[in-house]
Amino acid sequence: MGDETRIPAADGVTRGLSKLMTPKLENSKNGLITTASSIAAVVLALVISGIMLKITGKDPINAYRKMIETGLEHDKLLEALQRATPLMLSAVAVAIGFKMNLFNIGVEGQYLFAALIASVVGAAVSLPAPLHVAFILLVAMAAGSVWAALAAVLKVKRGVNEVISTIMLNYVALSVIQWLFDTWFRDNSKSDLNVKTKVLPRSAWMPDIVTGRLSSMFIVAIAVVALYWVIVFKSRFGFRLRSSGMNSVAARTAGISSNRMIVSALVMSGAVAGLVAMPSVLGDIHAYGQGVPDGLGFAGIAVALLGRNHPLGIMAAAALYGFLESTAGALQIQHVPNSIIDVIKAIIVLTVVIVNEAVTRSMNRRTASRTSSALQVAKPIGATA
Repeated sequence: MGDETRIPAADGVTRGLSKLMTPKLENSKNGLITTASSIAAVVLALVISGIMLKITGKDPINAYRKMIETGLEHDKLLEALQRATPLMLSAVAVAIGFKMNLFNIGVEGQYLFAALIASVVGAAVSLPAPLHVAFILLVAMAAGSVWAALAAVLKVKRGVNEVISTIMLNYVALSVIQWLFDTWFRDNSKSDLNVKTKVLPRSAWMPDIVTGRLSSMFIVAIAVVALYWVIVFKSRFGFRLRSSGMNSVAARTAGISSNRMIVSALVMSGAVAGLVAMPSVLGDIHAYGQGVPDGLGFAGIAVALLGRNHPLGIMAAAALYGFLESTAGALQIQHVPNSIIDVIKAIIVLTVVIVNEAVTRSMNRRTASRTSSALQVAKPIGATA
């Protein structure tokens, strides 16, 4: 009785499980591989774009050098951050859906609809400066949530794929916006050529961090990214969201309502999408009109893919896109068309998707092999296959 009897089967299970019980090390390794693959994909995209420039008779080395020199100037760095601000917000909106295995392509319609509603409501009320800005942000989030909730209801109640519904709702949003704008909300009191809604009172103007260069919405965007990290990656709700997205059957078995997670994810995504146009509405034109940029919803998809839906990756990808857009003018000096920037961004997304897919499959095969090996070790002595 002095020595405990060792059970071979239990000993085998212990050895087998020990091969699986290294999640932190494995996650760290996978994170490094993922980061390296994204960087490699960006470098590959720049090489491919350089080859295209060379074919058209341009010097890619000189063009890239000019881009870097221009992009590192103080004003251009601020412009890059300003351009990155709405991209971060749009990418987070898309990433929330991705984490639930939902593809919210409707961010475009959601943020434009929210921009119109927030501008009109904001111009109709009178509040002290900080409260007025906060009120408009909340209205924008609510409007974006309402529009995204339409896709959620269609998904939960009728089983309509969110890709189809959000694409169609983009077109519906544009039509509704045009009708509301032309019928009710256009400001006809001024004769200038910039057609827009009634201008927001000064109490609703968001101050700049650097006057005329960087809006305070940049801080809001950083806060949203941080909140996304806390909610999705560090909270119980986020765990339930990601679990339901990875395996809805297993999640339901564990008592997680898949439908509730679908609605929650799309509503949260729409709320963040509602903030995308706020740098323009609150910081530039102080209204809804021709100055509100379009296309940011689709750009957010690219940024989310490039950033692998990770908070740090999203910020880095948005900064890269902002840098490319801010240096487009420098290429004109080299007689390179601005459209090459769009080509570079498109190639970056394409190479990132291809490389990341290859890396993900490789990691999955390695994980499956490691799991199989561990189970073989854990098989009790004398057991048959």
